[in-house]
Amino acid sequence: MLTREENELLAQVGPGTPTGAMFRRYWIPAMLSWELPDPDCPPIRLRLLGEDLVAFRDTNGNVGVLDNYCPHRRASMFFGRNEECGLRCVYHGWKFDTEGNCVDMPSEPTESNFKDKVHITAYSTAEFGDVIWLYMGPKEATPPLPKMEWTQVPSTHRGVNKILQPCGWLQGLEGGIDTVHSTFLHRRLAGFGISARDEAIKESAAATLEVEPTDFGYTYAGIRPMPNQGGNFVRGYHFVMPFYQLRAAQLGSVVTQRGEVKPIISGHAWVPVDDETTMVWNFTYSFSEEPLTEREQEQRGSGNEMYKDIDPTNGFRSVANADNDYFLDREMQRTNNYTGINGINTQDRAVQESMGPICDRTQEHLGTTDRAIIMTRKLMMAASRTVEDGGDPPGLGTNIYDLRAIEKILPTDVDWRTALHDEFYQKANYSPEYTPA
Repeated sequence: MLTREENELLAQVGPGTPTGAMFRRYWIPAMLSWELPDPDCPPIRLRLLGEDLVAFRDTNGNVGVLDNYCPHRRASMFFGRNEECGLRCVYHGWKFDTEGNCVDMPSEPTESNFKDKVHITAYSTAEFGDVIWLYMGPKEATPPLPKMEWTQVPSTHRGVNKILQPCGWLQGLEGGIDTVHSTFLHRRLAGFGISARDEAIKESAAATLEVEPTDFGYTYAGIRPMPNQGGNFVRGYHFVMPFYQLRAAQLGSVVTQRGEVKPIISGHAWVPVDDETTMVWNFTYSFSEEPLTEREQEQRGSGNEMYKDIDPTNGFRSVANADNDYFLDREMQRTNNYTGINGINTQDRAVQESMGPICDRTQEHLGTTDRAIIMTRKLMMAASRTVEDGGDPPGLGTNIYDLRAIEKILPTDVDWRTALHDEFYQKANYSPEYTPA
């Protein structure tokens, strides 16, 4: 349970807020590359951390992200003309380059140097992993690019998309890192027990959750006994500041054409649009030699096939939403699955959005399986206060590049931290703050 002040601290992400300042210290996934397909293509609207912005790709292919409002008379730059390496406001013709410099001011006399004194807010951008990234913090504190492994594999080995979620970022993130809810929310009443994870859930409804702090966030594991297998099913995850989760695909659920298990890792990023809206990014990738199939890119890149109802022409909103009760089918709920809602991530959004735009965490009663949620809140509040005091938040370094999420059946007398260490930290050679007894 949080105090009202703590809940407000975590929920508020706009300019001038402590948590907003913390988020602005990280590179943020802002757009899919295909949203700006060509040089001089039409600009698009963008809203992040409570700020209204406009994005464009200039004549040279460089991406610019500017304040939505022209500094002259505050007309929207969305209506601007994208031409000759700049975005030109249609009201009076003032033109700005990707760095926010005013490069033309035809409404003023030719001898005037007024344009040299005018600047529009512009944010740094980078493009990799089929994503356009944005940095909204102080330039002198720009961190390394977050080139996590999913951004570095070939596009053929990766799937990535996003969907708008009309609630605060934290309740989306907390739902994602809550490993125990899958026992119930995502339970199948028919066809149960098709994978090791399904079998483990069937054997043990309440997993033991263990959380290990790291300097990028934490690593955590849901542990379920599997008596028939003589061990424990361990699903290991990473939480990477400020909003990433990495998780493994179901053990052995994807097999290559050569009959080998294809290693697939998926994850999310819960990016705050504003206090009451989140853009949920979904990514998946394989680090094997064999690329993802088209079906795997569609299905796993979004988490499940129901994400085909994303409408990019309508702000990446979903057709299945609160207005239609996410197409809840009570007959399906009686006979097929626990919720009567199709699609794992649609089920997630239904319950997360049902909490209201911002969850009132002063009324909660957390249990032992909520350790990851408790850890996240502590990390976020500490990071926000650190930035407020002039320090650096965690997770800005390069040791996040080669993290991998793993799930395995381990002997009951083996500690998962030791057993999975080398696979968790493939190339980073990173040691969490843990010393085996």
